[in-house]
Amino acid sequence: MTTLRIAMNGVTGRMGYRQHLVRSILPIRDQGGVTLPDGSRLQVEPVLVGRNADKLKELAERHEVEHWTTDLEAAVADADVVFDAAMTSLRAATLTKAMKQGKHVFTEKPTAETLAEAIELARLQADTGVTVGVVHDKLYLPGLVKLRRLVDEGFFGRILSLRGEFGYWVFEGDTQPAQRPSWNYRAEDGGGITTDMFCHWNYVLEGILGQVRTVTAKTATHIPTRWDEQGAEYAATADDAAYGIFDVVTPQGDEVVAQINSSWATRVFRDELVEFQVDGTHGSAVAGLRRCRAQHRSHTPKPVWNPDLPVTEPFREQWLDVPANADLDNGFKLQWEEFLRDVAAGRPHRYDLLSAARGVQLAELGLRSSAEGRRLDIPEITL
Repeated sequence: MTTLRIAMNGVTGRMGYRQHLVRSILPIRDQGGVTLPDGSRLQVEPVLVGRNADKLKELAERHEVEHWTTDLEAAVADADVVFDAAMTSLRAATLTKAMKQGKHVFTEKPTAETLAEAIELARLQADTGVTVGVVHDKLYLPGLVKLRRLVDEGFFGRILSLRGEFGYWVFEGDTQPAQRPSWNYRAEDGGGITTDMFCHWNYVLEGILGQVRTVTAKTATHIPTRWDEQGAEYAATADDAAYGIFDVVTPQGDEVVAQINSSWATRVFRDELVEFQVDGTHGSAVAGLRRCRAQHRSHTPKPVWNPDLPVTEPFREQWLDVPANADLDNGFKLQWEEFLRDVAAGRPHRYDLLSAARGVQLAELGLRSSAEGRRLDIPEITL
């Protein structure tokens, strides 16, 4: 059995801890590693990396992890794979350091604060030949796996539009603690929902529909004052909501209008924290993280709009659940396992730093679109 030593930087943060350590790497370790095509197994050995020694020590003891360190330089030098979920503003330097030392990389998004940095990282990946994976977790989630299957099977006919709703209320931090770290709301620290989420929406749109060609966006800072982890009041300088319209072209050449709202200042009145509705000439579907429901043309009712009478149509009951038809594990864990198999085979991962650069590009152009009040074309990135 081969063992890969994985330096997990930023593991004391919410995403690094919950999704990558607890729900991905530890289950992979405890199941005896990943099974390779030849029947052999590839085991993982996590090394917890961060800036708070007390937190790292406590996490290591709680989860029976032997190694932890606050020395990022040493951890990178000693690792086979470097994972990064630390602050966005520090990510490019960490990834650059790792790839220059010939380390394979698995990383959260966005990969950089600027498109220029993101492209430079993609070039470095091409030059070094290391295997790099960028987290595209939503494409591995049961709801979107089912949605993609409907697309592949031609269920929708000609796809017309996609509408997405994402978000929830993040408490300001004065009377109740915020559910997200305070740096998310400071532009000077790399915060902002456009920077955070548009890189997700780029790969979701690419993975479900096709290439994103234009963006029209409006951003807002709805909550101008928040309170940090120490209870200190601070000015929220980053956007906490972004409303985007995207022109997407499918592989068949059809033009699709996609609109996605993202907000940390909204209250949830839907089944899941994120939902996508795809409408086509032959059918429609609504997908969340886990569930997907569809309505075919032949089962579509014919409602009549009459504001003078109450609605009697049980609209939600008229949709059918799309079955999984397979056992679908945690999306983060599934991508980790795919990435580790790619590392073992010495081949590229399908979601790499070039894909990530397109996400950074969409976020950058989204912010610019909002500032300039106009639609912007998205040029193709070449290395």
